[in-house]
Amino acid sequence: MQLKLSAEDAAFRDEMRTFFTTEFPQEIRDKVLAGQHLTHDEIVAGQRALNAAGLAVPHWPEEWGGKGWTDLQRHLWHEEMQRAGVPAPLAFNASMIGPVLAQFGSQEQKERFLPKTANLDIWWSQGFSEPDAGSDLASLRTTAVRDGDDWIVNGQKTWTTLGQYGDWIFTLVRTDPEVKKQAGISMLLIDMTLEGVEVRPIELIDGGHEVNEVWFDDVRVPGDLLVGEQGGGWTIAKFLLGNERVGVAPVGATKRALARLKEDAGDLLDDPLTRARVAELENELLALELTALRVVAHSAGGEPHPASSVLKLKGTELQQAVSELALDLAGPGSLASGADDDSPVPGWARRTAPTYLNLRKASIYGGSNEIQRQIIARTILGL
Repeated sequence: MQLKLSAEDAAFRDEMRTFFTTEFPQEIRDKVLAGQHLTHDEIVAGQRALNAAGLAVPHWPEEWGGKGWTDLQRHLWHEEMQRAGVPAPLAFNASMIGPVLAQFGSQEQKERFLPKTANLDIWWSQGFSEPDAGSDLASLRTTAVRDGDDWIVNGQKTWTTLGQYGDWIFTLVRTDPEVKKQAGISMLLIDMTLEGVEVRPIELIDGGHEVNEVWFDDVRVPGDLLVGEQGGGWTIAKFLLGNERVGVAPVGATKRALARLKEDAGDLLDDPLTRARVAELENELLALELTALRVVAHSAGGEPHPASSVLKLKGTELQQAVSELALDLAGPGSLASGADDDSPVPGWARRTAPTYLNLRKASIYGGSNEIQRQIIARTILGL
């Protein structure tokens, strides 16, 4: 079956491609295309450039900056953004708390937070996972106890990605310990500068500082920062995670990474077995790209198609496979990850080990690949 975009959608894709490659800040794109990490200020500048063009939160309600696009147009926007090396809008803002506030927030919360969230004037962090409540999120133990008009929050969150930059954190807390686990959970918005909030870094296996612990010690949170109804946090969390899992197959970024590796590796690709390995990855990425288009075409009302689990599973496997190929091609040069820029080892080789190690997380976040296999077995194969 050959998939072909309509003339309208092809024109839309070209419009996105032109903007991303000619109007978005080139210096930010260059760092992304080179596989380098962006600074806090570069991430903020990138999102503000998108927001100024009306392209930061196209999936939000139009009242708050959305574009009213079809699912296919949103897919093309995301793929062209990845292909061009444009950093996606910060997920905690654009794909998580933004849609939550638009759906469940009070009018006052929407007016106070949504414009600043779209423009990254507020950097949001996610306070869900705890040391004993990761996959079993309903077991969370961080508490919020009512004290007059306020809530007093105590507990700990972990794996808070980029929490060192956070201004506010959207947090699941237990407001009623007497009812069924899910029914006793609520969501609070917490200013991370409040007394009693402490962010502690977690050093990752790649040596980077990407995630954190966040501790709450008698933190007093105003009562009007409860999102939705008390006890409605589990419903909100399911809504949020559904948005988080949209676009979990990074086809554009993985294709870009493989193409860049072919340029960087040069003569290392002369080996026939290596060329065969590259060709196999390219074929699988093409198949995944076509599958993603079919899934988008059959999604309705913004609801993820069950086959999105296939995209997440295969997409993260290919993402990891490309990083493994890069590590193999770099060979001993991959051990020079801590070397300075004047090292005789080329930059692409020095980045392979940290990238490989960091991407071990890809098969866990957004719903682990084991969970995705269960969803595929139950909802697609009927097992």
